[in-house]
Amino acid sequence: MTRRRLAALVAAAVAVAGVGVATTTLSASGDTRAASSRTMLVGLYDEGATLYGNPAAVFPVFRALHAQVIRLNLHWGGPAAVAPTRPLDPVDPNDSAYDWAPYDRAVQYAARYGLQVLFSIVGTPSWASGATGWNHAPRNPRDLRDFAVAAATRYSGTWTSTDGARLPAVHLWVAWNEPNNPVFLVPQYRRVGGKWVVESAIEYAKICNAIYSGIHAARVPGEQVACGVTAPRGNNNPSGARASVSPLVFVRALHAAGLERFDAFAHHPYAVSPTETPAEKPRSVAGKAPTAVTLGNIDTLISLVTRYWGRKPIWITEYGYQTNPPDRFAGVPWAKQAQYLTQSFAIARANPRITLMLWFLLRDEPDLAGWQSGLETVTGKKKPAFAAFQHLPH
Repeated sequence: MTRRRLAALVAAAVAVAGVGVATTTLSASGDTRAASSRTMLVGLYDEGATLYGNPAAVFPVFRALHAQVIRLNLHWGGPAAVAPTRPLDPVDPNDSAYDWAPYDRAVQYAARYGLQVLFSIVGTPSWASGATGWNHAPRNPRDLRDFAVAAATRYSGTWTSTDGARLPAVHLWVAWNEPNNPVFLVPQYRRVGGKWVVESAIEYAKICNAIYSGIHAARVPGEQVACGVTAPRGNNNPSGARASVSPLVFVRALHAAGLERFDAFAHHPYAVSPTETPAEKPRSVAGKAPTAVTLGNIDTLISLVTRYWGRKPIWITEYGYQTNPPDRFAGVPWAKQAQYLTQSFAIARANPRITLMLWFLLRDEPDLAGWQSGLETVTGKKKPAFAAFQHLPH
């Protein structure tokens, strides 16, 4: 693709994105406020590139994109686990059971290139869950709290690693990932007294409370912990083969389960289908109100969060559109992806409650069963969305 053609596509994306984005926005409290160029952090989430890729090649690309934040999963258990075996002193970052090496490398490169890291603590080691899968909640939330203390201490900005290097600070944290999705937390439902209860919300309230209290127990100034991190959809079918919980039902269940404190609420407002624009609200199905929460109706989620916990900031910690090519079934054309990227960030920036938004991914995943929402192809070819991201306001 020529530079002239690329510039034309990006200019068209910006022009189209401006259409349909109101100059005022209705906040969750009902206040109409003028949209402005207020601060909203923008960045990317691509663990494959950041944690497992070549940092010397990847981090200059983040800087070229003018990204401010990169998100990484900090695996307590599961793949790249920090704690595959039980530590003797779990709040000590230098306990011999801990392996922080890939994460130390990532935060050091991020600091070198002027990026903030957002760590999502996720995954339970088998010694803490008593199960074989990392997507089970810990039996004792205190184990998770202790790990959060160790993590926040290590990345406090004052900790010196065993090689004598002082590690950079990490101030942005997220508790788990998509707990209303059985990929990340099981079981989703449990039958109690002849009735189904949202077990994932009950367990996640404990998870979030543990991570929040652990991070803040390290007493590092400026720490922020987001909870929720909800997937955009859920079938609310407890007896189904793949039961999941829709975001609004999950939030209500979280409140009932005793979720207490957090600094921000995170959500992933992906469109329901590639034919749905960022501003479009989910459609009713068979006369029933939509259960998905996308960017088009995110104020419904914000209103519920406000009712239960006050005017917490909202973080969008994942968002994206896949492209065709390579995905012929779930992708949009390259030019449309650039258009939707620009439009979606403009919608988020116009909402006074949204203070952070991350695009998923930097580079397409090689397996078509995965995600192809990258700003680059799997071979590193830049899509028009790459330049569209570069031109986002900061």
